Amino acid sequence: MGMKRRVVITGVGCVTPLGATTEELWQGLTAGRSGIGPLTLFDADNFPVRIAAEVRDWDLWDVGENPRQWEHCPRQTTFAIGAGLKAGRSASLETSRIDPVRMGVYLGCGEAFADFDRFTQSISGATVGGDTTSEFNSTALRIFDPHAECEYEPNLPASHLASLFDAQGPNFNCIAACVSSTQAIGEAARLIRRDDADVMLAGGSHSTIHPFGVTGFQRLSALSTRNDDPATAVRPFDRERDGFVIGEGSAVFVLEELEHARRRGAEIWGEVDGYGSSQDAYRVTDTHPDGRGIATAIGRALYEAELNVEDINYINAHGTGTVLNDKIETLAVKRAFGRQAHSVPISSTKSMLGHATTACGAIEAAVCLLAIKHGVAPPTINYSTPDPECDLDYIPNIAREIDCRHVLSNSIGFGGQNAALVLSRFDEASSTATVRWAA
Repeated sequence: MGMKRRVVITGVGCVTPLGATTEELWQGLTAGRSGIGPLTLFDADNFPVRIAAEVRDWDLWDVGENPRQWEHCPRQTTFAIGAGLKAGRSASLETSRIDPVRMGVYLGCGEAFADFDRFTQSISGATVGGDTTSEFNSTALRIFDPHAECEYEPNLPASHLASLFDAQGPNFNCIAACVSSTQAIGEAARLIRRDDADVMLAGGSHSTIHPFGVTGFQRLSALSTRNDDPATAVRPFDRERDGFVIGEGSAVFVLEELEHARRRGAEIWGEVDGYGSSQDAYRVTDTHPDGRGIATAIGRALYEAELNVEDINYINAHGTGTVLNDKIETLAVKRAFGRQAHSVPISSTKSMLGHATTACGAIEAAVCLLAIKHGVAPPTINYSTPDPECDLDYIPNIAREIDCRHVLSNSIGFGGQNAALVLSRFDEASSTATVRWAA
């Protein structure tokens, strides 16, 4: 494939249901601890689903920001600011001279919802028509302040991070359902490869723990209803699985061109070796039953990384815990890896973190990076009853020591979107393997 600008990771930050530092996240994952519990962000007593993976006991004071300054922003913005500032500080961006027009931001953030309680309380009793029209209009003006409403645009977290870091280069937000932040990381790496930037803040942030979000997914029959036992609700690849649990959070990386990182003496966490994307071109809410699109994305990521299937030491699966997703992802791994599929360890950390929708890919990429760093693959918890249609090595219940040199992260989204990332331990020498893959 010829010489290419190498993209390394020099910083990472996260805000998750298992903690707001990479250390807390990693300790929780390797201990097999669930971040899922009773839903508290709104009154869910009358909802069929009353559990979620919420970010608890964290606010912006942890990164030196006054939460009141950002109280008009949705949760995904505060999560992105928290994760982004942590990433920037871990990469020492604030003490480095970086050309601002050579630094950009690429996030995957989705729809944000206004505060439901505030909205319903404010319009209570205000109706259109008769003597209450003026009351309704007055209330609407009070609720829909244009400056506050702008904050609910999905691109605003990326804009805020650009301002905080004076990043005047490329600035994008990807909305591709649950693939969004994986795609954002992959596309940010390509911006650096083609010399459009030297440094990119890349990742994602989201929260759909809101009456509208819960209702929508529940009506699609996608959510687990194990309200009485939240910690065991998500059971990826298990025969008794009945859906996912909505989560939230953020992960942001500092991606950097290798020579640029070397010149400023940055610590290198790992390398973005490959990225692939594809579209099922099938149905909006269903993945193609033979897994063709997922397999194609995996193959493209391996090709860009110049790696063979035998080189992958661990796969972090999309692994939602829905009946169809897990079966089809299993088929896709078999299609892409051939005989090697039964030899590569796979796990779904959504079993502990829930499904952070547009942010899930970035959080799971952080998990992959930590697996490389520590030489341990986190488990799939709540796995007890094997499913004959899901017959791979899912690292059941207990973390496993693995020499993780190259890891693969899969993401699958509504609308038929697929994306895959290959992250690698940093090695001075680039791969010169002859590429062959089974898909």
